[in-house]
This record gives sequence, structure tokens and C-alpha cells, in this order.
Amino acid sequence: MALPALSSSGVKFRRVLAHFPQELSLAFAYGSGVFRQAGASAGPGENNMLDFVFAVDDSVTWHMMNLLKNRSHYSFLKVFGPKQISSVQSYGAGIYYNTLVPCNGRMIKYGVISTDTLIDDLLHWKTLYVAGRLQKPVKILTQNENSKLQAALVSNLKSAVTAAFLMLPESFSEEDLYMQIAGLSYSGDFRMLIGEDRSKVQNIVKPNVPHFQKLYSNILQDCPQVVYKHHLGRLEASIDKSPEGQFTQLMALPRTLQQKITSLVDPPGKNRDVEEILLQVAHDPDCGFVVHQG
Repeated sequence: MALPALSSSGVKFRRVLAHFPQELSLAFAYGSGVFRQAGASAGPGENNMLDFVFAVDDSVTWHMMNLLKNRSHYSFLKVFGPKQISSVQSYGAGIYYNTLVPCNGRMIKYGVISTDTLIDDLLHWKTLYVAGRLQKPVKILTQNENSKLQAALVSNLKSAVTAAFLMLPESFSEEDLYMQIAGLSYSGDFRMLIGEDRSKVQNIVKPNVPHFQKLYSNILQDCPQVVYKHHLGRLEASIDKSPEGQFTQLMALPRTLQQKITSLVDPPGKNRDVEEILLQVAHDPDCGFVVHQG
């Protein structure tokens, strides 16, 4: 199942893609250059930088080809060649960015990530960096037939819904759900603690509810805890907050988040297994807060 494409034509974004080697498993544009944000002085397509992520099966070969086409995009690292650039790419969140690149009369930045690293983040939330971007609406520009990647993209959305359900009260609005989902990747972002716009999540969600609906409607329609009234643009949810219900949801969370929750709850030296600890968390009245902390 491919992620739903947004309805706008995306011609200007695909013109940018034409400047790069085409061996891409996934390419998407994201951010304020694509989607309107509340309070932003310039709407999408005006003065905002255009942000892209390119997933590639073979990072060394892709950087080698891109150096031949776009050597000026790279910092001093270009003198060390594609192997060294790919080595730097493997640190941190596993993505290498070229930024402040003039292209087609606009300023762009683009990140390059290996397909395997992306799949790992989507399935397990190893860093939640690119997975977090893909929990919010993005403009998919190209996506190949890699079934493993397609399944991981959907799994990431399902995990976002599960985590949001654990953190939300028993009943909530559709906008509440999207606010919780959009806030997931900011929960652990230090920039939100040191001055970045704290209303950023609200600014992202409010003008883009239809895009969130398109992204999540299939998952919500298949969710037994939600009555999704698509024709009314509304959902009615009644989440099972019993220990059994919460335990089922905790067991469905990505592995890295389960491990973070475990390390928060389990004192060092006890070495209980993850399932036992998650069962304890499921009985905790502050279960949602523990998940948020994780």
C-alpha cells in the first residue's frame, strides 16, 4: 500500500528532482515550503526554502553520481569523495543534508538517507527523525515498488496512531488526534525546549486537517475503536483504557519506544523482560504520561 499522494500537481517539485540522479526509492518534499502553516508570513510556493528527503538504495553510488552532477552542493567533504560522505551520513539520524542550494530560482535543502536506514526508523523509531516527518503530511514525489518500504511507511502511521491513543483521554476530537500525532516527533526535540515556536504543532495541524485526514483515513477506518464519519469529516473515538486494552497497545509500539519506556520504569539491576514491565505500565493510571516521557 503506497502512501496517498496529495492532490496538487507537484510540477515545481518534480522539476527540482530532474537535477538529481534518478535512482531513488522514495523522494518527498515537506515543511512550510509545501504546506501552509498558521502564522507563517509566506504561504507555500513563495519565499520559503523547499525541503526534500531522498531515500537511496546505494548511498556511495548515489553520492558519486550526484558529485558529478552537483559538486557545488557539497561542503568541503566533497574532496574526500562519496565513501567518506556516506560514512558521515551514517552518523546520528542516518541522513546527510546539503543545504542553501540554489535550484530553479529557489533555495532548497535536501537530505539523503539509505533505504535500509529509513525502513529501520519507520519500523522501530530508532531516531524518529525521518519517521517523524512522515507521520505528518508530505508531498510524495516518487516511490518505487519496494514492498518492504511501502509496508514500513504504513506501519509508521499505525504506530503513530497507537502512541497517540495511549496519550489521549478516552474520548477526543479528530483534531486532538492529529495534534497528538504531529507532536510525537517534537516531544523529544530539544529545540522545542530552547525557544522554537511552542505553538508549532498547532500551526502545522490547523491549516492542514484535510491532508492529515487523507493520510490517516484508511488506518482509522480499519480501527475498531474509532467510528470514522468521513462524509462529516469527523471521528468518534472511544479508546479502551482498561489495563488489557492499554497492554495490547503498548505491545504494538515500535521497539525503541518500548525500550525507552522500560528503562524509565525498571530500576537498574532488576533485568525484568519488556513484556512484564509493559504490563505494569498498562496498570499505571499515568500510562499515557509514561509513554510521552519515553
